[in-house]
Amino acid sequence: MTFLLSILVMFHILGAAAIFGGWLANFKTPTVNIWQWVGALVQLFTGLALVGLFEMTKDPGDSLNHMKIAVKLLVSIAIVVAAFIGRKKVKAGEEVSTGIAHATGGLAFVNILVATLWN
Repeated sequence: MTFLLSILVMFHILGAAAIFGGWLANFKTPTVNIWQWVGALVQLFTGLALVGLFEMTKDPGDSLNHMKIAVKLLVSIAIVVAAFIGRKKVKAGEEVSTGIAHATGGLAFVNILVATLWN
């Protein structure tokens, strides 16, 4: 189980890097690239898998901060929605609004802050 946990954490971090890195790379000309969309999905699904794995294998005295998990889940869903809207506009040949592009990356940054600073 430790190996599976490590793999999930690795993909979770790579998902965050894809979203945040894609945002920084396109900061001057905001858009939502394919890697931000993939990263958003990876973040959502690996986060859910990590919580599920922890809940299945936890020791009786261990517990998760369910408020933190709920906040991260809501922010992650907002990222997925913003990335979906941005990718849909790109595929249609339309310009992605600055708000959608910056929401995707900015919310990823917020999720990274919540993950690292909320104890």
